[in-house]
Amino acid sequence: MLGLPHRRLFLGGFGSNRKAPSQTCCLVVEKYFEISHSNIAFPVRASVSHAAKMSQVKAVRLASFPQGNIKTTDFSISSVDLGDLSAGQFLVKTLFLSVDPYMRGRMRESAPKGYYITLFKKDEVLTGGGVGRVVQSNNSNFAVGDLVSGFFPWQEQFVSDGSGLQKLPSGINVPASYYIGVLGLPGMTAYFGFLDICNPQPNETVVVSSAAGAVGLVVGQIAKIKGCRVVGIAGSDDKLAYLKSVGFDEVINYKTDDVAKALAEKCPKGVDCYFDNVGGAVADAVISQMNARGRVSCCGSISAYSGGPDVGPRQYANIVVRSLKVQGFIVTRDYGHRYPEGIKQMTEWVTSGQVKSEETVVNGIDNMGQALVELFEGKNTGKMVVKISE
Repeated sequence: MLGLPHRRLFLGGFGSNRKAPSQTCCLVVEKYFEISHSNIAFPVRASVSHAAKMSQVKAVRLASFPQGNIKTTDFSISSVDLGDLSAGQFLVKTLFLSVDPYMRGRMRESAPKGYYITLFKKDEVLTGGGVGRVVQSNNSNFAVGDLVSGFFPWQEQFVSDGSGLQKLPSGINVPASYYIGVLGLPGMTAYFGFLDICNPQPNETVVVSSAAGAVGLVVGQIAKIKGCRVVGIAGSDDKLAYLKSVGFDEVINYKTDDVAKALAEKCPKGVDCYFDNVGGAVADAVISQMNARGRVSCCGSISAYSGGPDVGPRQYANIVVRSLKVQGFIVTRDYGHRYPEGIKQMTEWVTSGQVKSEETVVNGIDNMGQALVELFEGKNTGKMVVKISE
């Protein structure tokens, strides 16, 4: 059994504060994603046999393409039949599933040309990051009891041949859920998107939007490790208090503060690096106060994910005259080959207590849709995780 988290908020009504883990190790990941040209495919789309009806498990399907904000009625719960295991297959019991902002972009009928990821189809079982335990196996590479991570179908259990899955390392004193959080996709997004694109230097000023989210929270702590002064932007006083508790120097509430005015007060020497998770008016306010040769890492534009107008960027004059570097990225496509490097370093920082992880945990597969709704309502601090089973 893996260790306990530093801190969790359980939306089901129970929680605990725990001390940060203290071991170090390196995890070498063979392959997180199967990448073909500019598109990313997810090979673990439930290799479930329907030949025999040995048992049934719950699954979450896309009932309708969301119009505007995601609603719980956009999802449905159904049963999936699991057949007997064939040679080379094993049965995975799902422990945790991830909900992430990028999923909103997959929930539409069509995508722009060259879109980086395959879209969900109506009535199909959804997929996303997950962690599970092998409970039956006819595969010599995966033993009963092994913990695995990768892209999972949103099911209580599923049959796999191992494609797209990797075993978690043993003897590491961190929660299994961290491998879909700070040691998974969000952690790698923060690590490479900030360090590679922003190239932070000691004493520089770094601003992070959506700073209390799964990615922003990690970016801010990495910036502190690198000797920077860090300003976090979030949407509630509770989130601002948490950011201060993990080392952010200054905080701004974008819902109640005049962001441009607050930035001028809290960044008197200007902004050198901006990690942008939101786009829109917040990005405009930050970019207008950046120093010459500043760097902007464009990670997301959540302000427009649910169908709102894409109002940026509108700062081309500032980008030109200040010689700003503004770069977007897709972490799986651009940095997937370097994941072992990122996970090794992030594991060291997490187990030493230099990077703390926060999770908001929702209980039960029936609440997958609700968890995604609440993610877009900003009700999470840190990583939003759904606990499926023990």
